[in-house]
Amino acid sequence: MKALTLNNGIDIPIVGSGTNTYGKEGNQYAGALRGDTEEIDWAIENGYRHFDSAQKYRNEEVLGKGIKKSSLPREDFFITTKLNTFEGFGGTDWAHAEIEKSLEKLQTDYIDLFLIHNPWDNHTEILEAWRILEDYYNRGVFKSIGVSNFKKEHLDIILENGSVPPAVNQIKSQVGNWNEELIDYNKKNDIATVAWSPLGGIDEKALQVLEEIGKPYGKKYAQVVLRYQIERDVIVIPKSHNKNRQAQSLAIFDFELTESDRDRIAQLPGSH
Repeated sequence: MKALTLNNGIDIPIVGSGTNTYGKEGNQYAGALRGDTEEIDWAIENGYRHFDSAQKYRNEEVLGKGIKKSSLPREDFFITTKLNTFEGFGGTDWAHAEIEKSLEKLQTDYIDLFLIHNPWDNHTEILEAWRILEDYYNRGVFKSIGVSNFKKEHLDIILENGSVPPAVNQIKSQVGNWNEELIDYNKKNDIATVAWSPLGGIDEKALQVLEEIGKPYGKKYAQVVLRYQIERDVIVIPKSHNKNRQAQSLAIFDFELTESDRDRIAQLPGSH
């Protein structure tokens, strides 16, 4: 597995697994937890060691249980989770309590990458939240810290006022919306980009082109998209409830796209 080295020297596997519907009834985001760890078990068996979780997904315990069950050492895994800031910031005590809950649910005493999940309209509070993350980072509880869904103006708050720069900005980057400008800005500031929902946005027309590009390599459309992303040094976290498709998403290191392939992919319209 290829890894990227973050700005603090920590390695992150360039392909991870999303988890936001894992362990849930009907594989639905809003579904209740089923009580099993099936998809995590398959992913680990397939070779995934990087998992992307979040408090907002309400299923961190599924990942914690699956990893514990695997009997592999904790150090073999790279775990990301995120502070749920979609409703804004609940203050210092709230943040500490939420972080402790994540550690408990994930059954671990450290988290490899901890993110602020979403920006909100209070720059002072964003900085306050960041300083809490910095404290956990300085104590070694978080090995790396970063943000999610942050635009340039939000990143600037931290870059200008924080003492630890974000290691990662997790953003939407998919067919028809590659988000090049923000990826360039991340890169310029030595912030790695993680693409959430990297296989979204594909309509019928794009699907045909991607299948055509993949044919000579013996690859499926999804593998072509993921390969395009990692060739740009973008970390991807695809997700599947199908064991074989999970495996396919890891089988992207044995071919390389041509310049012409990449041009065609860059110009694909999305389904938005």
